[in-house]
Amino acid sequence: MDRARARAAALAGAALLAAASAAALALAASPEGAPIRAMRWAGRDVDPVAAFGRAPTECLKIPVDPGEALSVEVGRAAFRTPVLLGGQAARAGLTCETCHQAGRTNPRFLFPGVSGAPGTADVTDSLFSTHRGDGIANPKPIPDLSGPKAKLTVDQAPATGKLAPFIHGLITQEFDGPEPPPAVLAGLAAYVRNLDPAACPKAESEALTPGYFLADARRAVRAAQAEARLGDAPTAILMLASARSRLGMVDERYADPALAPLRQALRGADRRLAAAQAALRAHRPVQAPLAAWLSDSRALEAGLGAAEPASLFNPALLTQAARRRLSG
Repeated sequence: MDRARARAAALAGAALLAAASAAALALAASPEGAPIRAMRWAGRDVDPVAAFGRAPTECLKIPVDPGEALSVEVGRAAFRTPVLLGGQAARAGLTCETCHQAGRTNPRFLFPGVSGAPGTADVTDSLFSTHRGDGIANPKPIPDLSGPKAKLTVDQAPATGKLAPFIHGLITQEFDGPEPPPAVLAGLAAYVRNLDPAACPKAESEALTPGYFLADARRAVRAAQAEARLGDAPTAILMLASARSRLGMVDERYADPALAPLRQALRGADRRLAAAQAALRAHRPVQAPLAAWLSDSRALEAGLGAAEPASLFNPALLTQAARRRLSG
């Protein structure tokens, strides 16, 4: 990486690293009354299996050029971590993907004080933004980022140069987030730009499983490895934060005491990624430990999959948990 990029990444990443330390993608216990965190921002009348047991399929084109493909992977991982947003959103565990599931929309999103009808959000609410809060309740429908480009507000054509500044404003102004490293901002623009209705799979949704989240974690770790090779530690650290957040989304579904050994294994995997983040901050090599983590993640996934029927990935147990939340 050239000196200009290294200097820009270091400066832009300083606040981000502080946020990552403060908000750290911890594998915390699920909030009281909501065994799955996402239940906190959904109506209580939703179908729990449809809302929390499945996700839209992703309509993503992967560029042929390796550099462009890496940029998309960086953006994809950043899209899936609350550390990117910072502020109250990060503390609540919100990510870009919370409102734009798999890069689409979220018709069930219902955040107290921020949403009107399900699937809406007030982007000028003071809860999340000290910059754009206007004191007026004006929730708007959440757009589908994988829909026709002509229906979206911002021109995404690279020649116009409008998309990256718009995303920058969302992060730093709308959500009071830290300044993102240049490669992260470029990656987010690349990711959104490559969401394309022509790339949508035939199936509109897919089941959420431990493998679903572990696959995302591995993609984020590989992006971290690539950015570390380029000398961009702040971006690599954020990629590992994304991987850790995906582990957390598995962890909350294995809260049954009988599954404690698997939870410990998940938390051990999380600690290894936290150690890699610390190594990056200290300018120590991370390629070998991350390669080992990637290899070991296969056995972890197999163990989680074997116990999946006893976890909240099981539709029947997920439904029971949602009903207990309602009765509570």
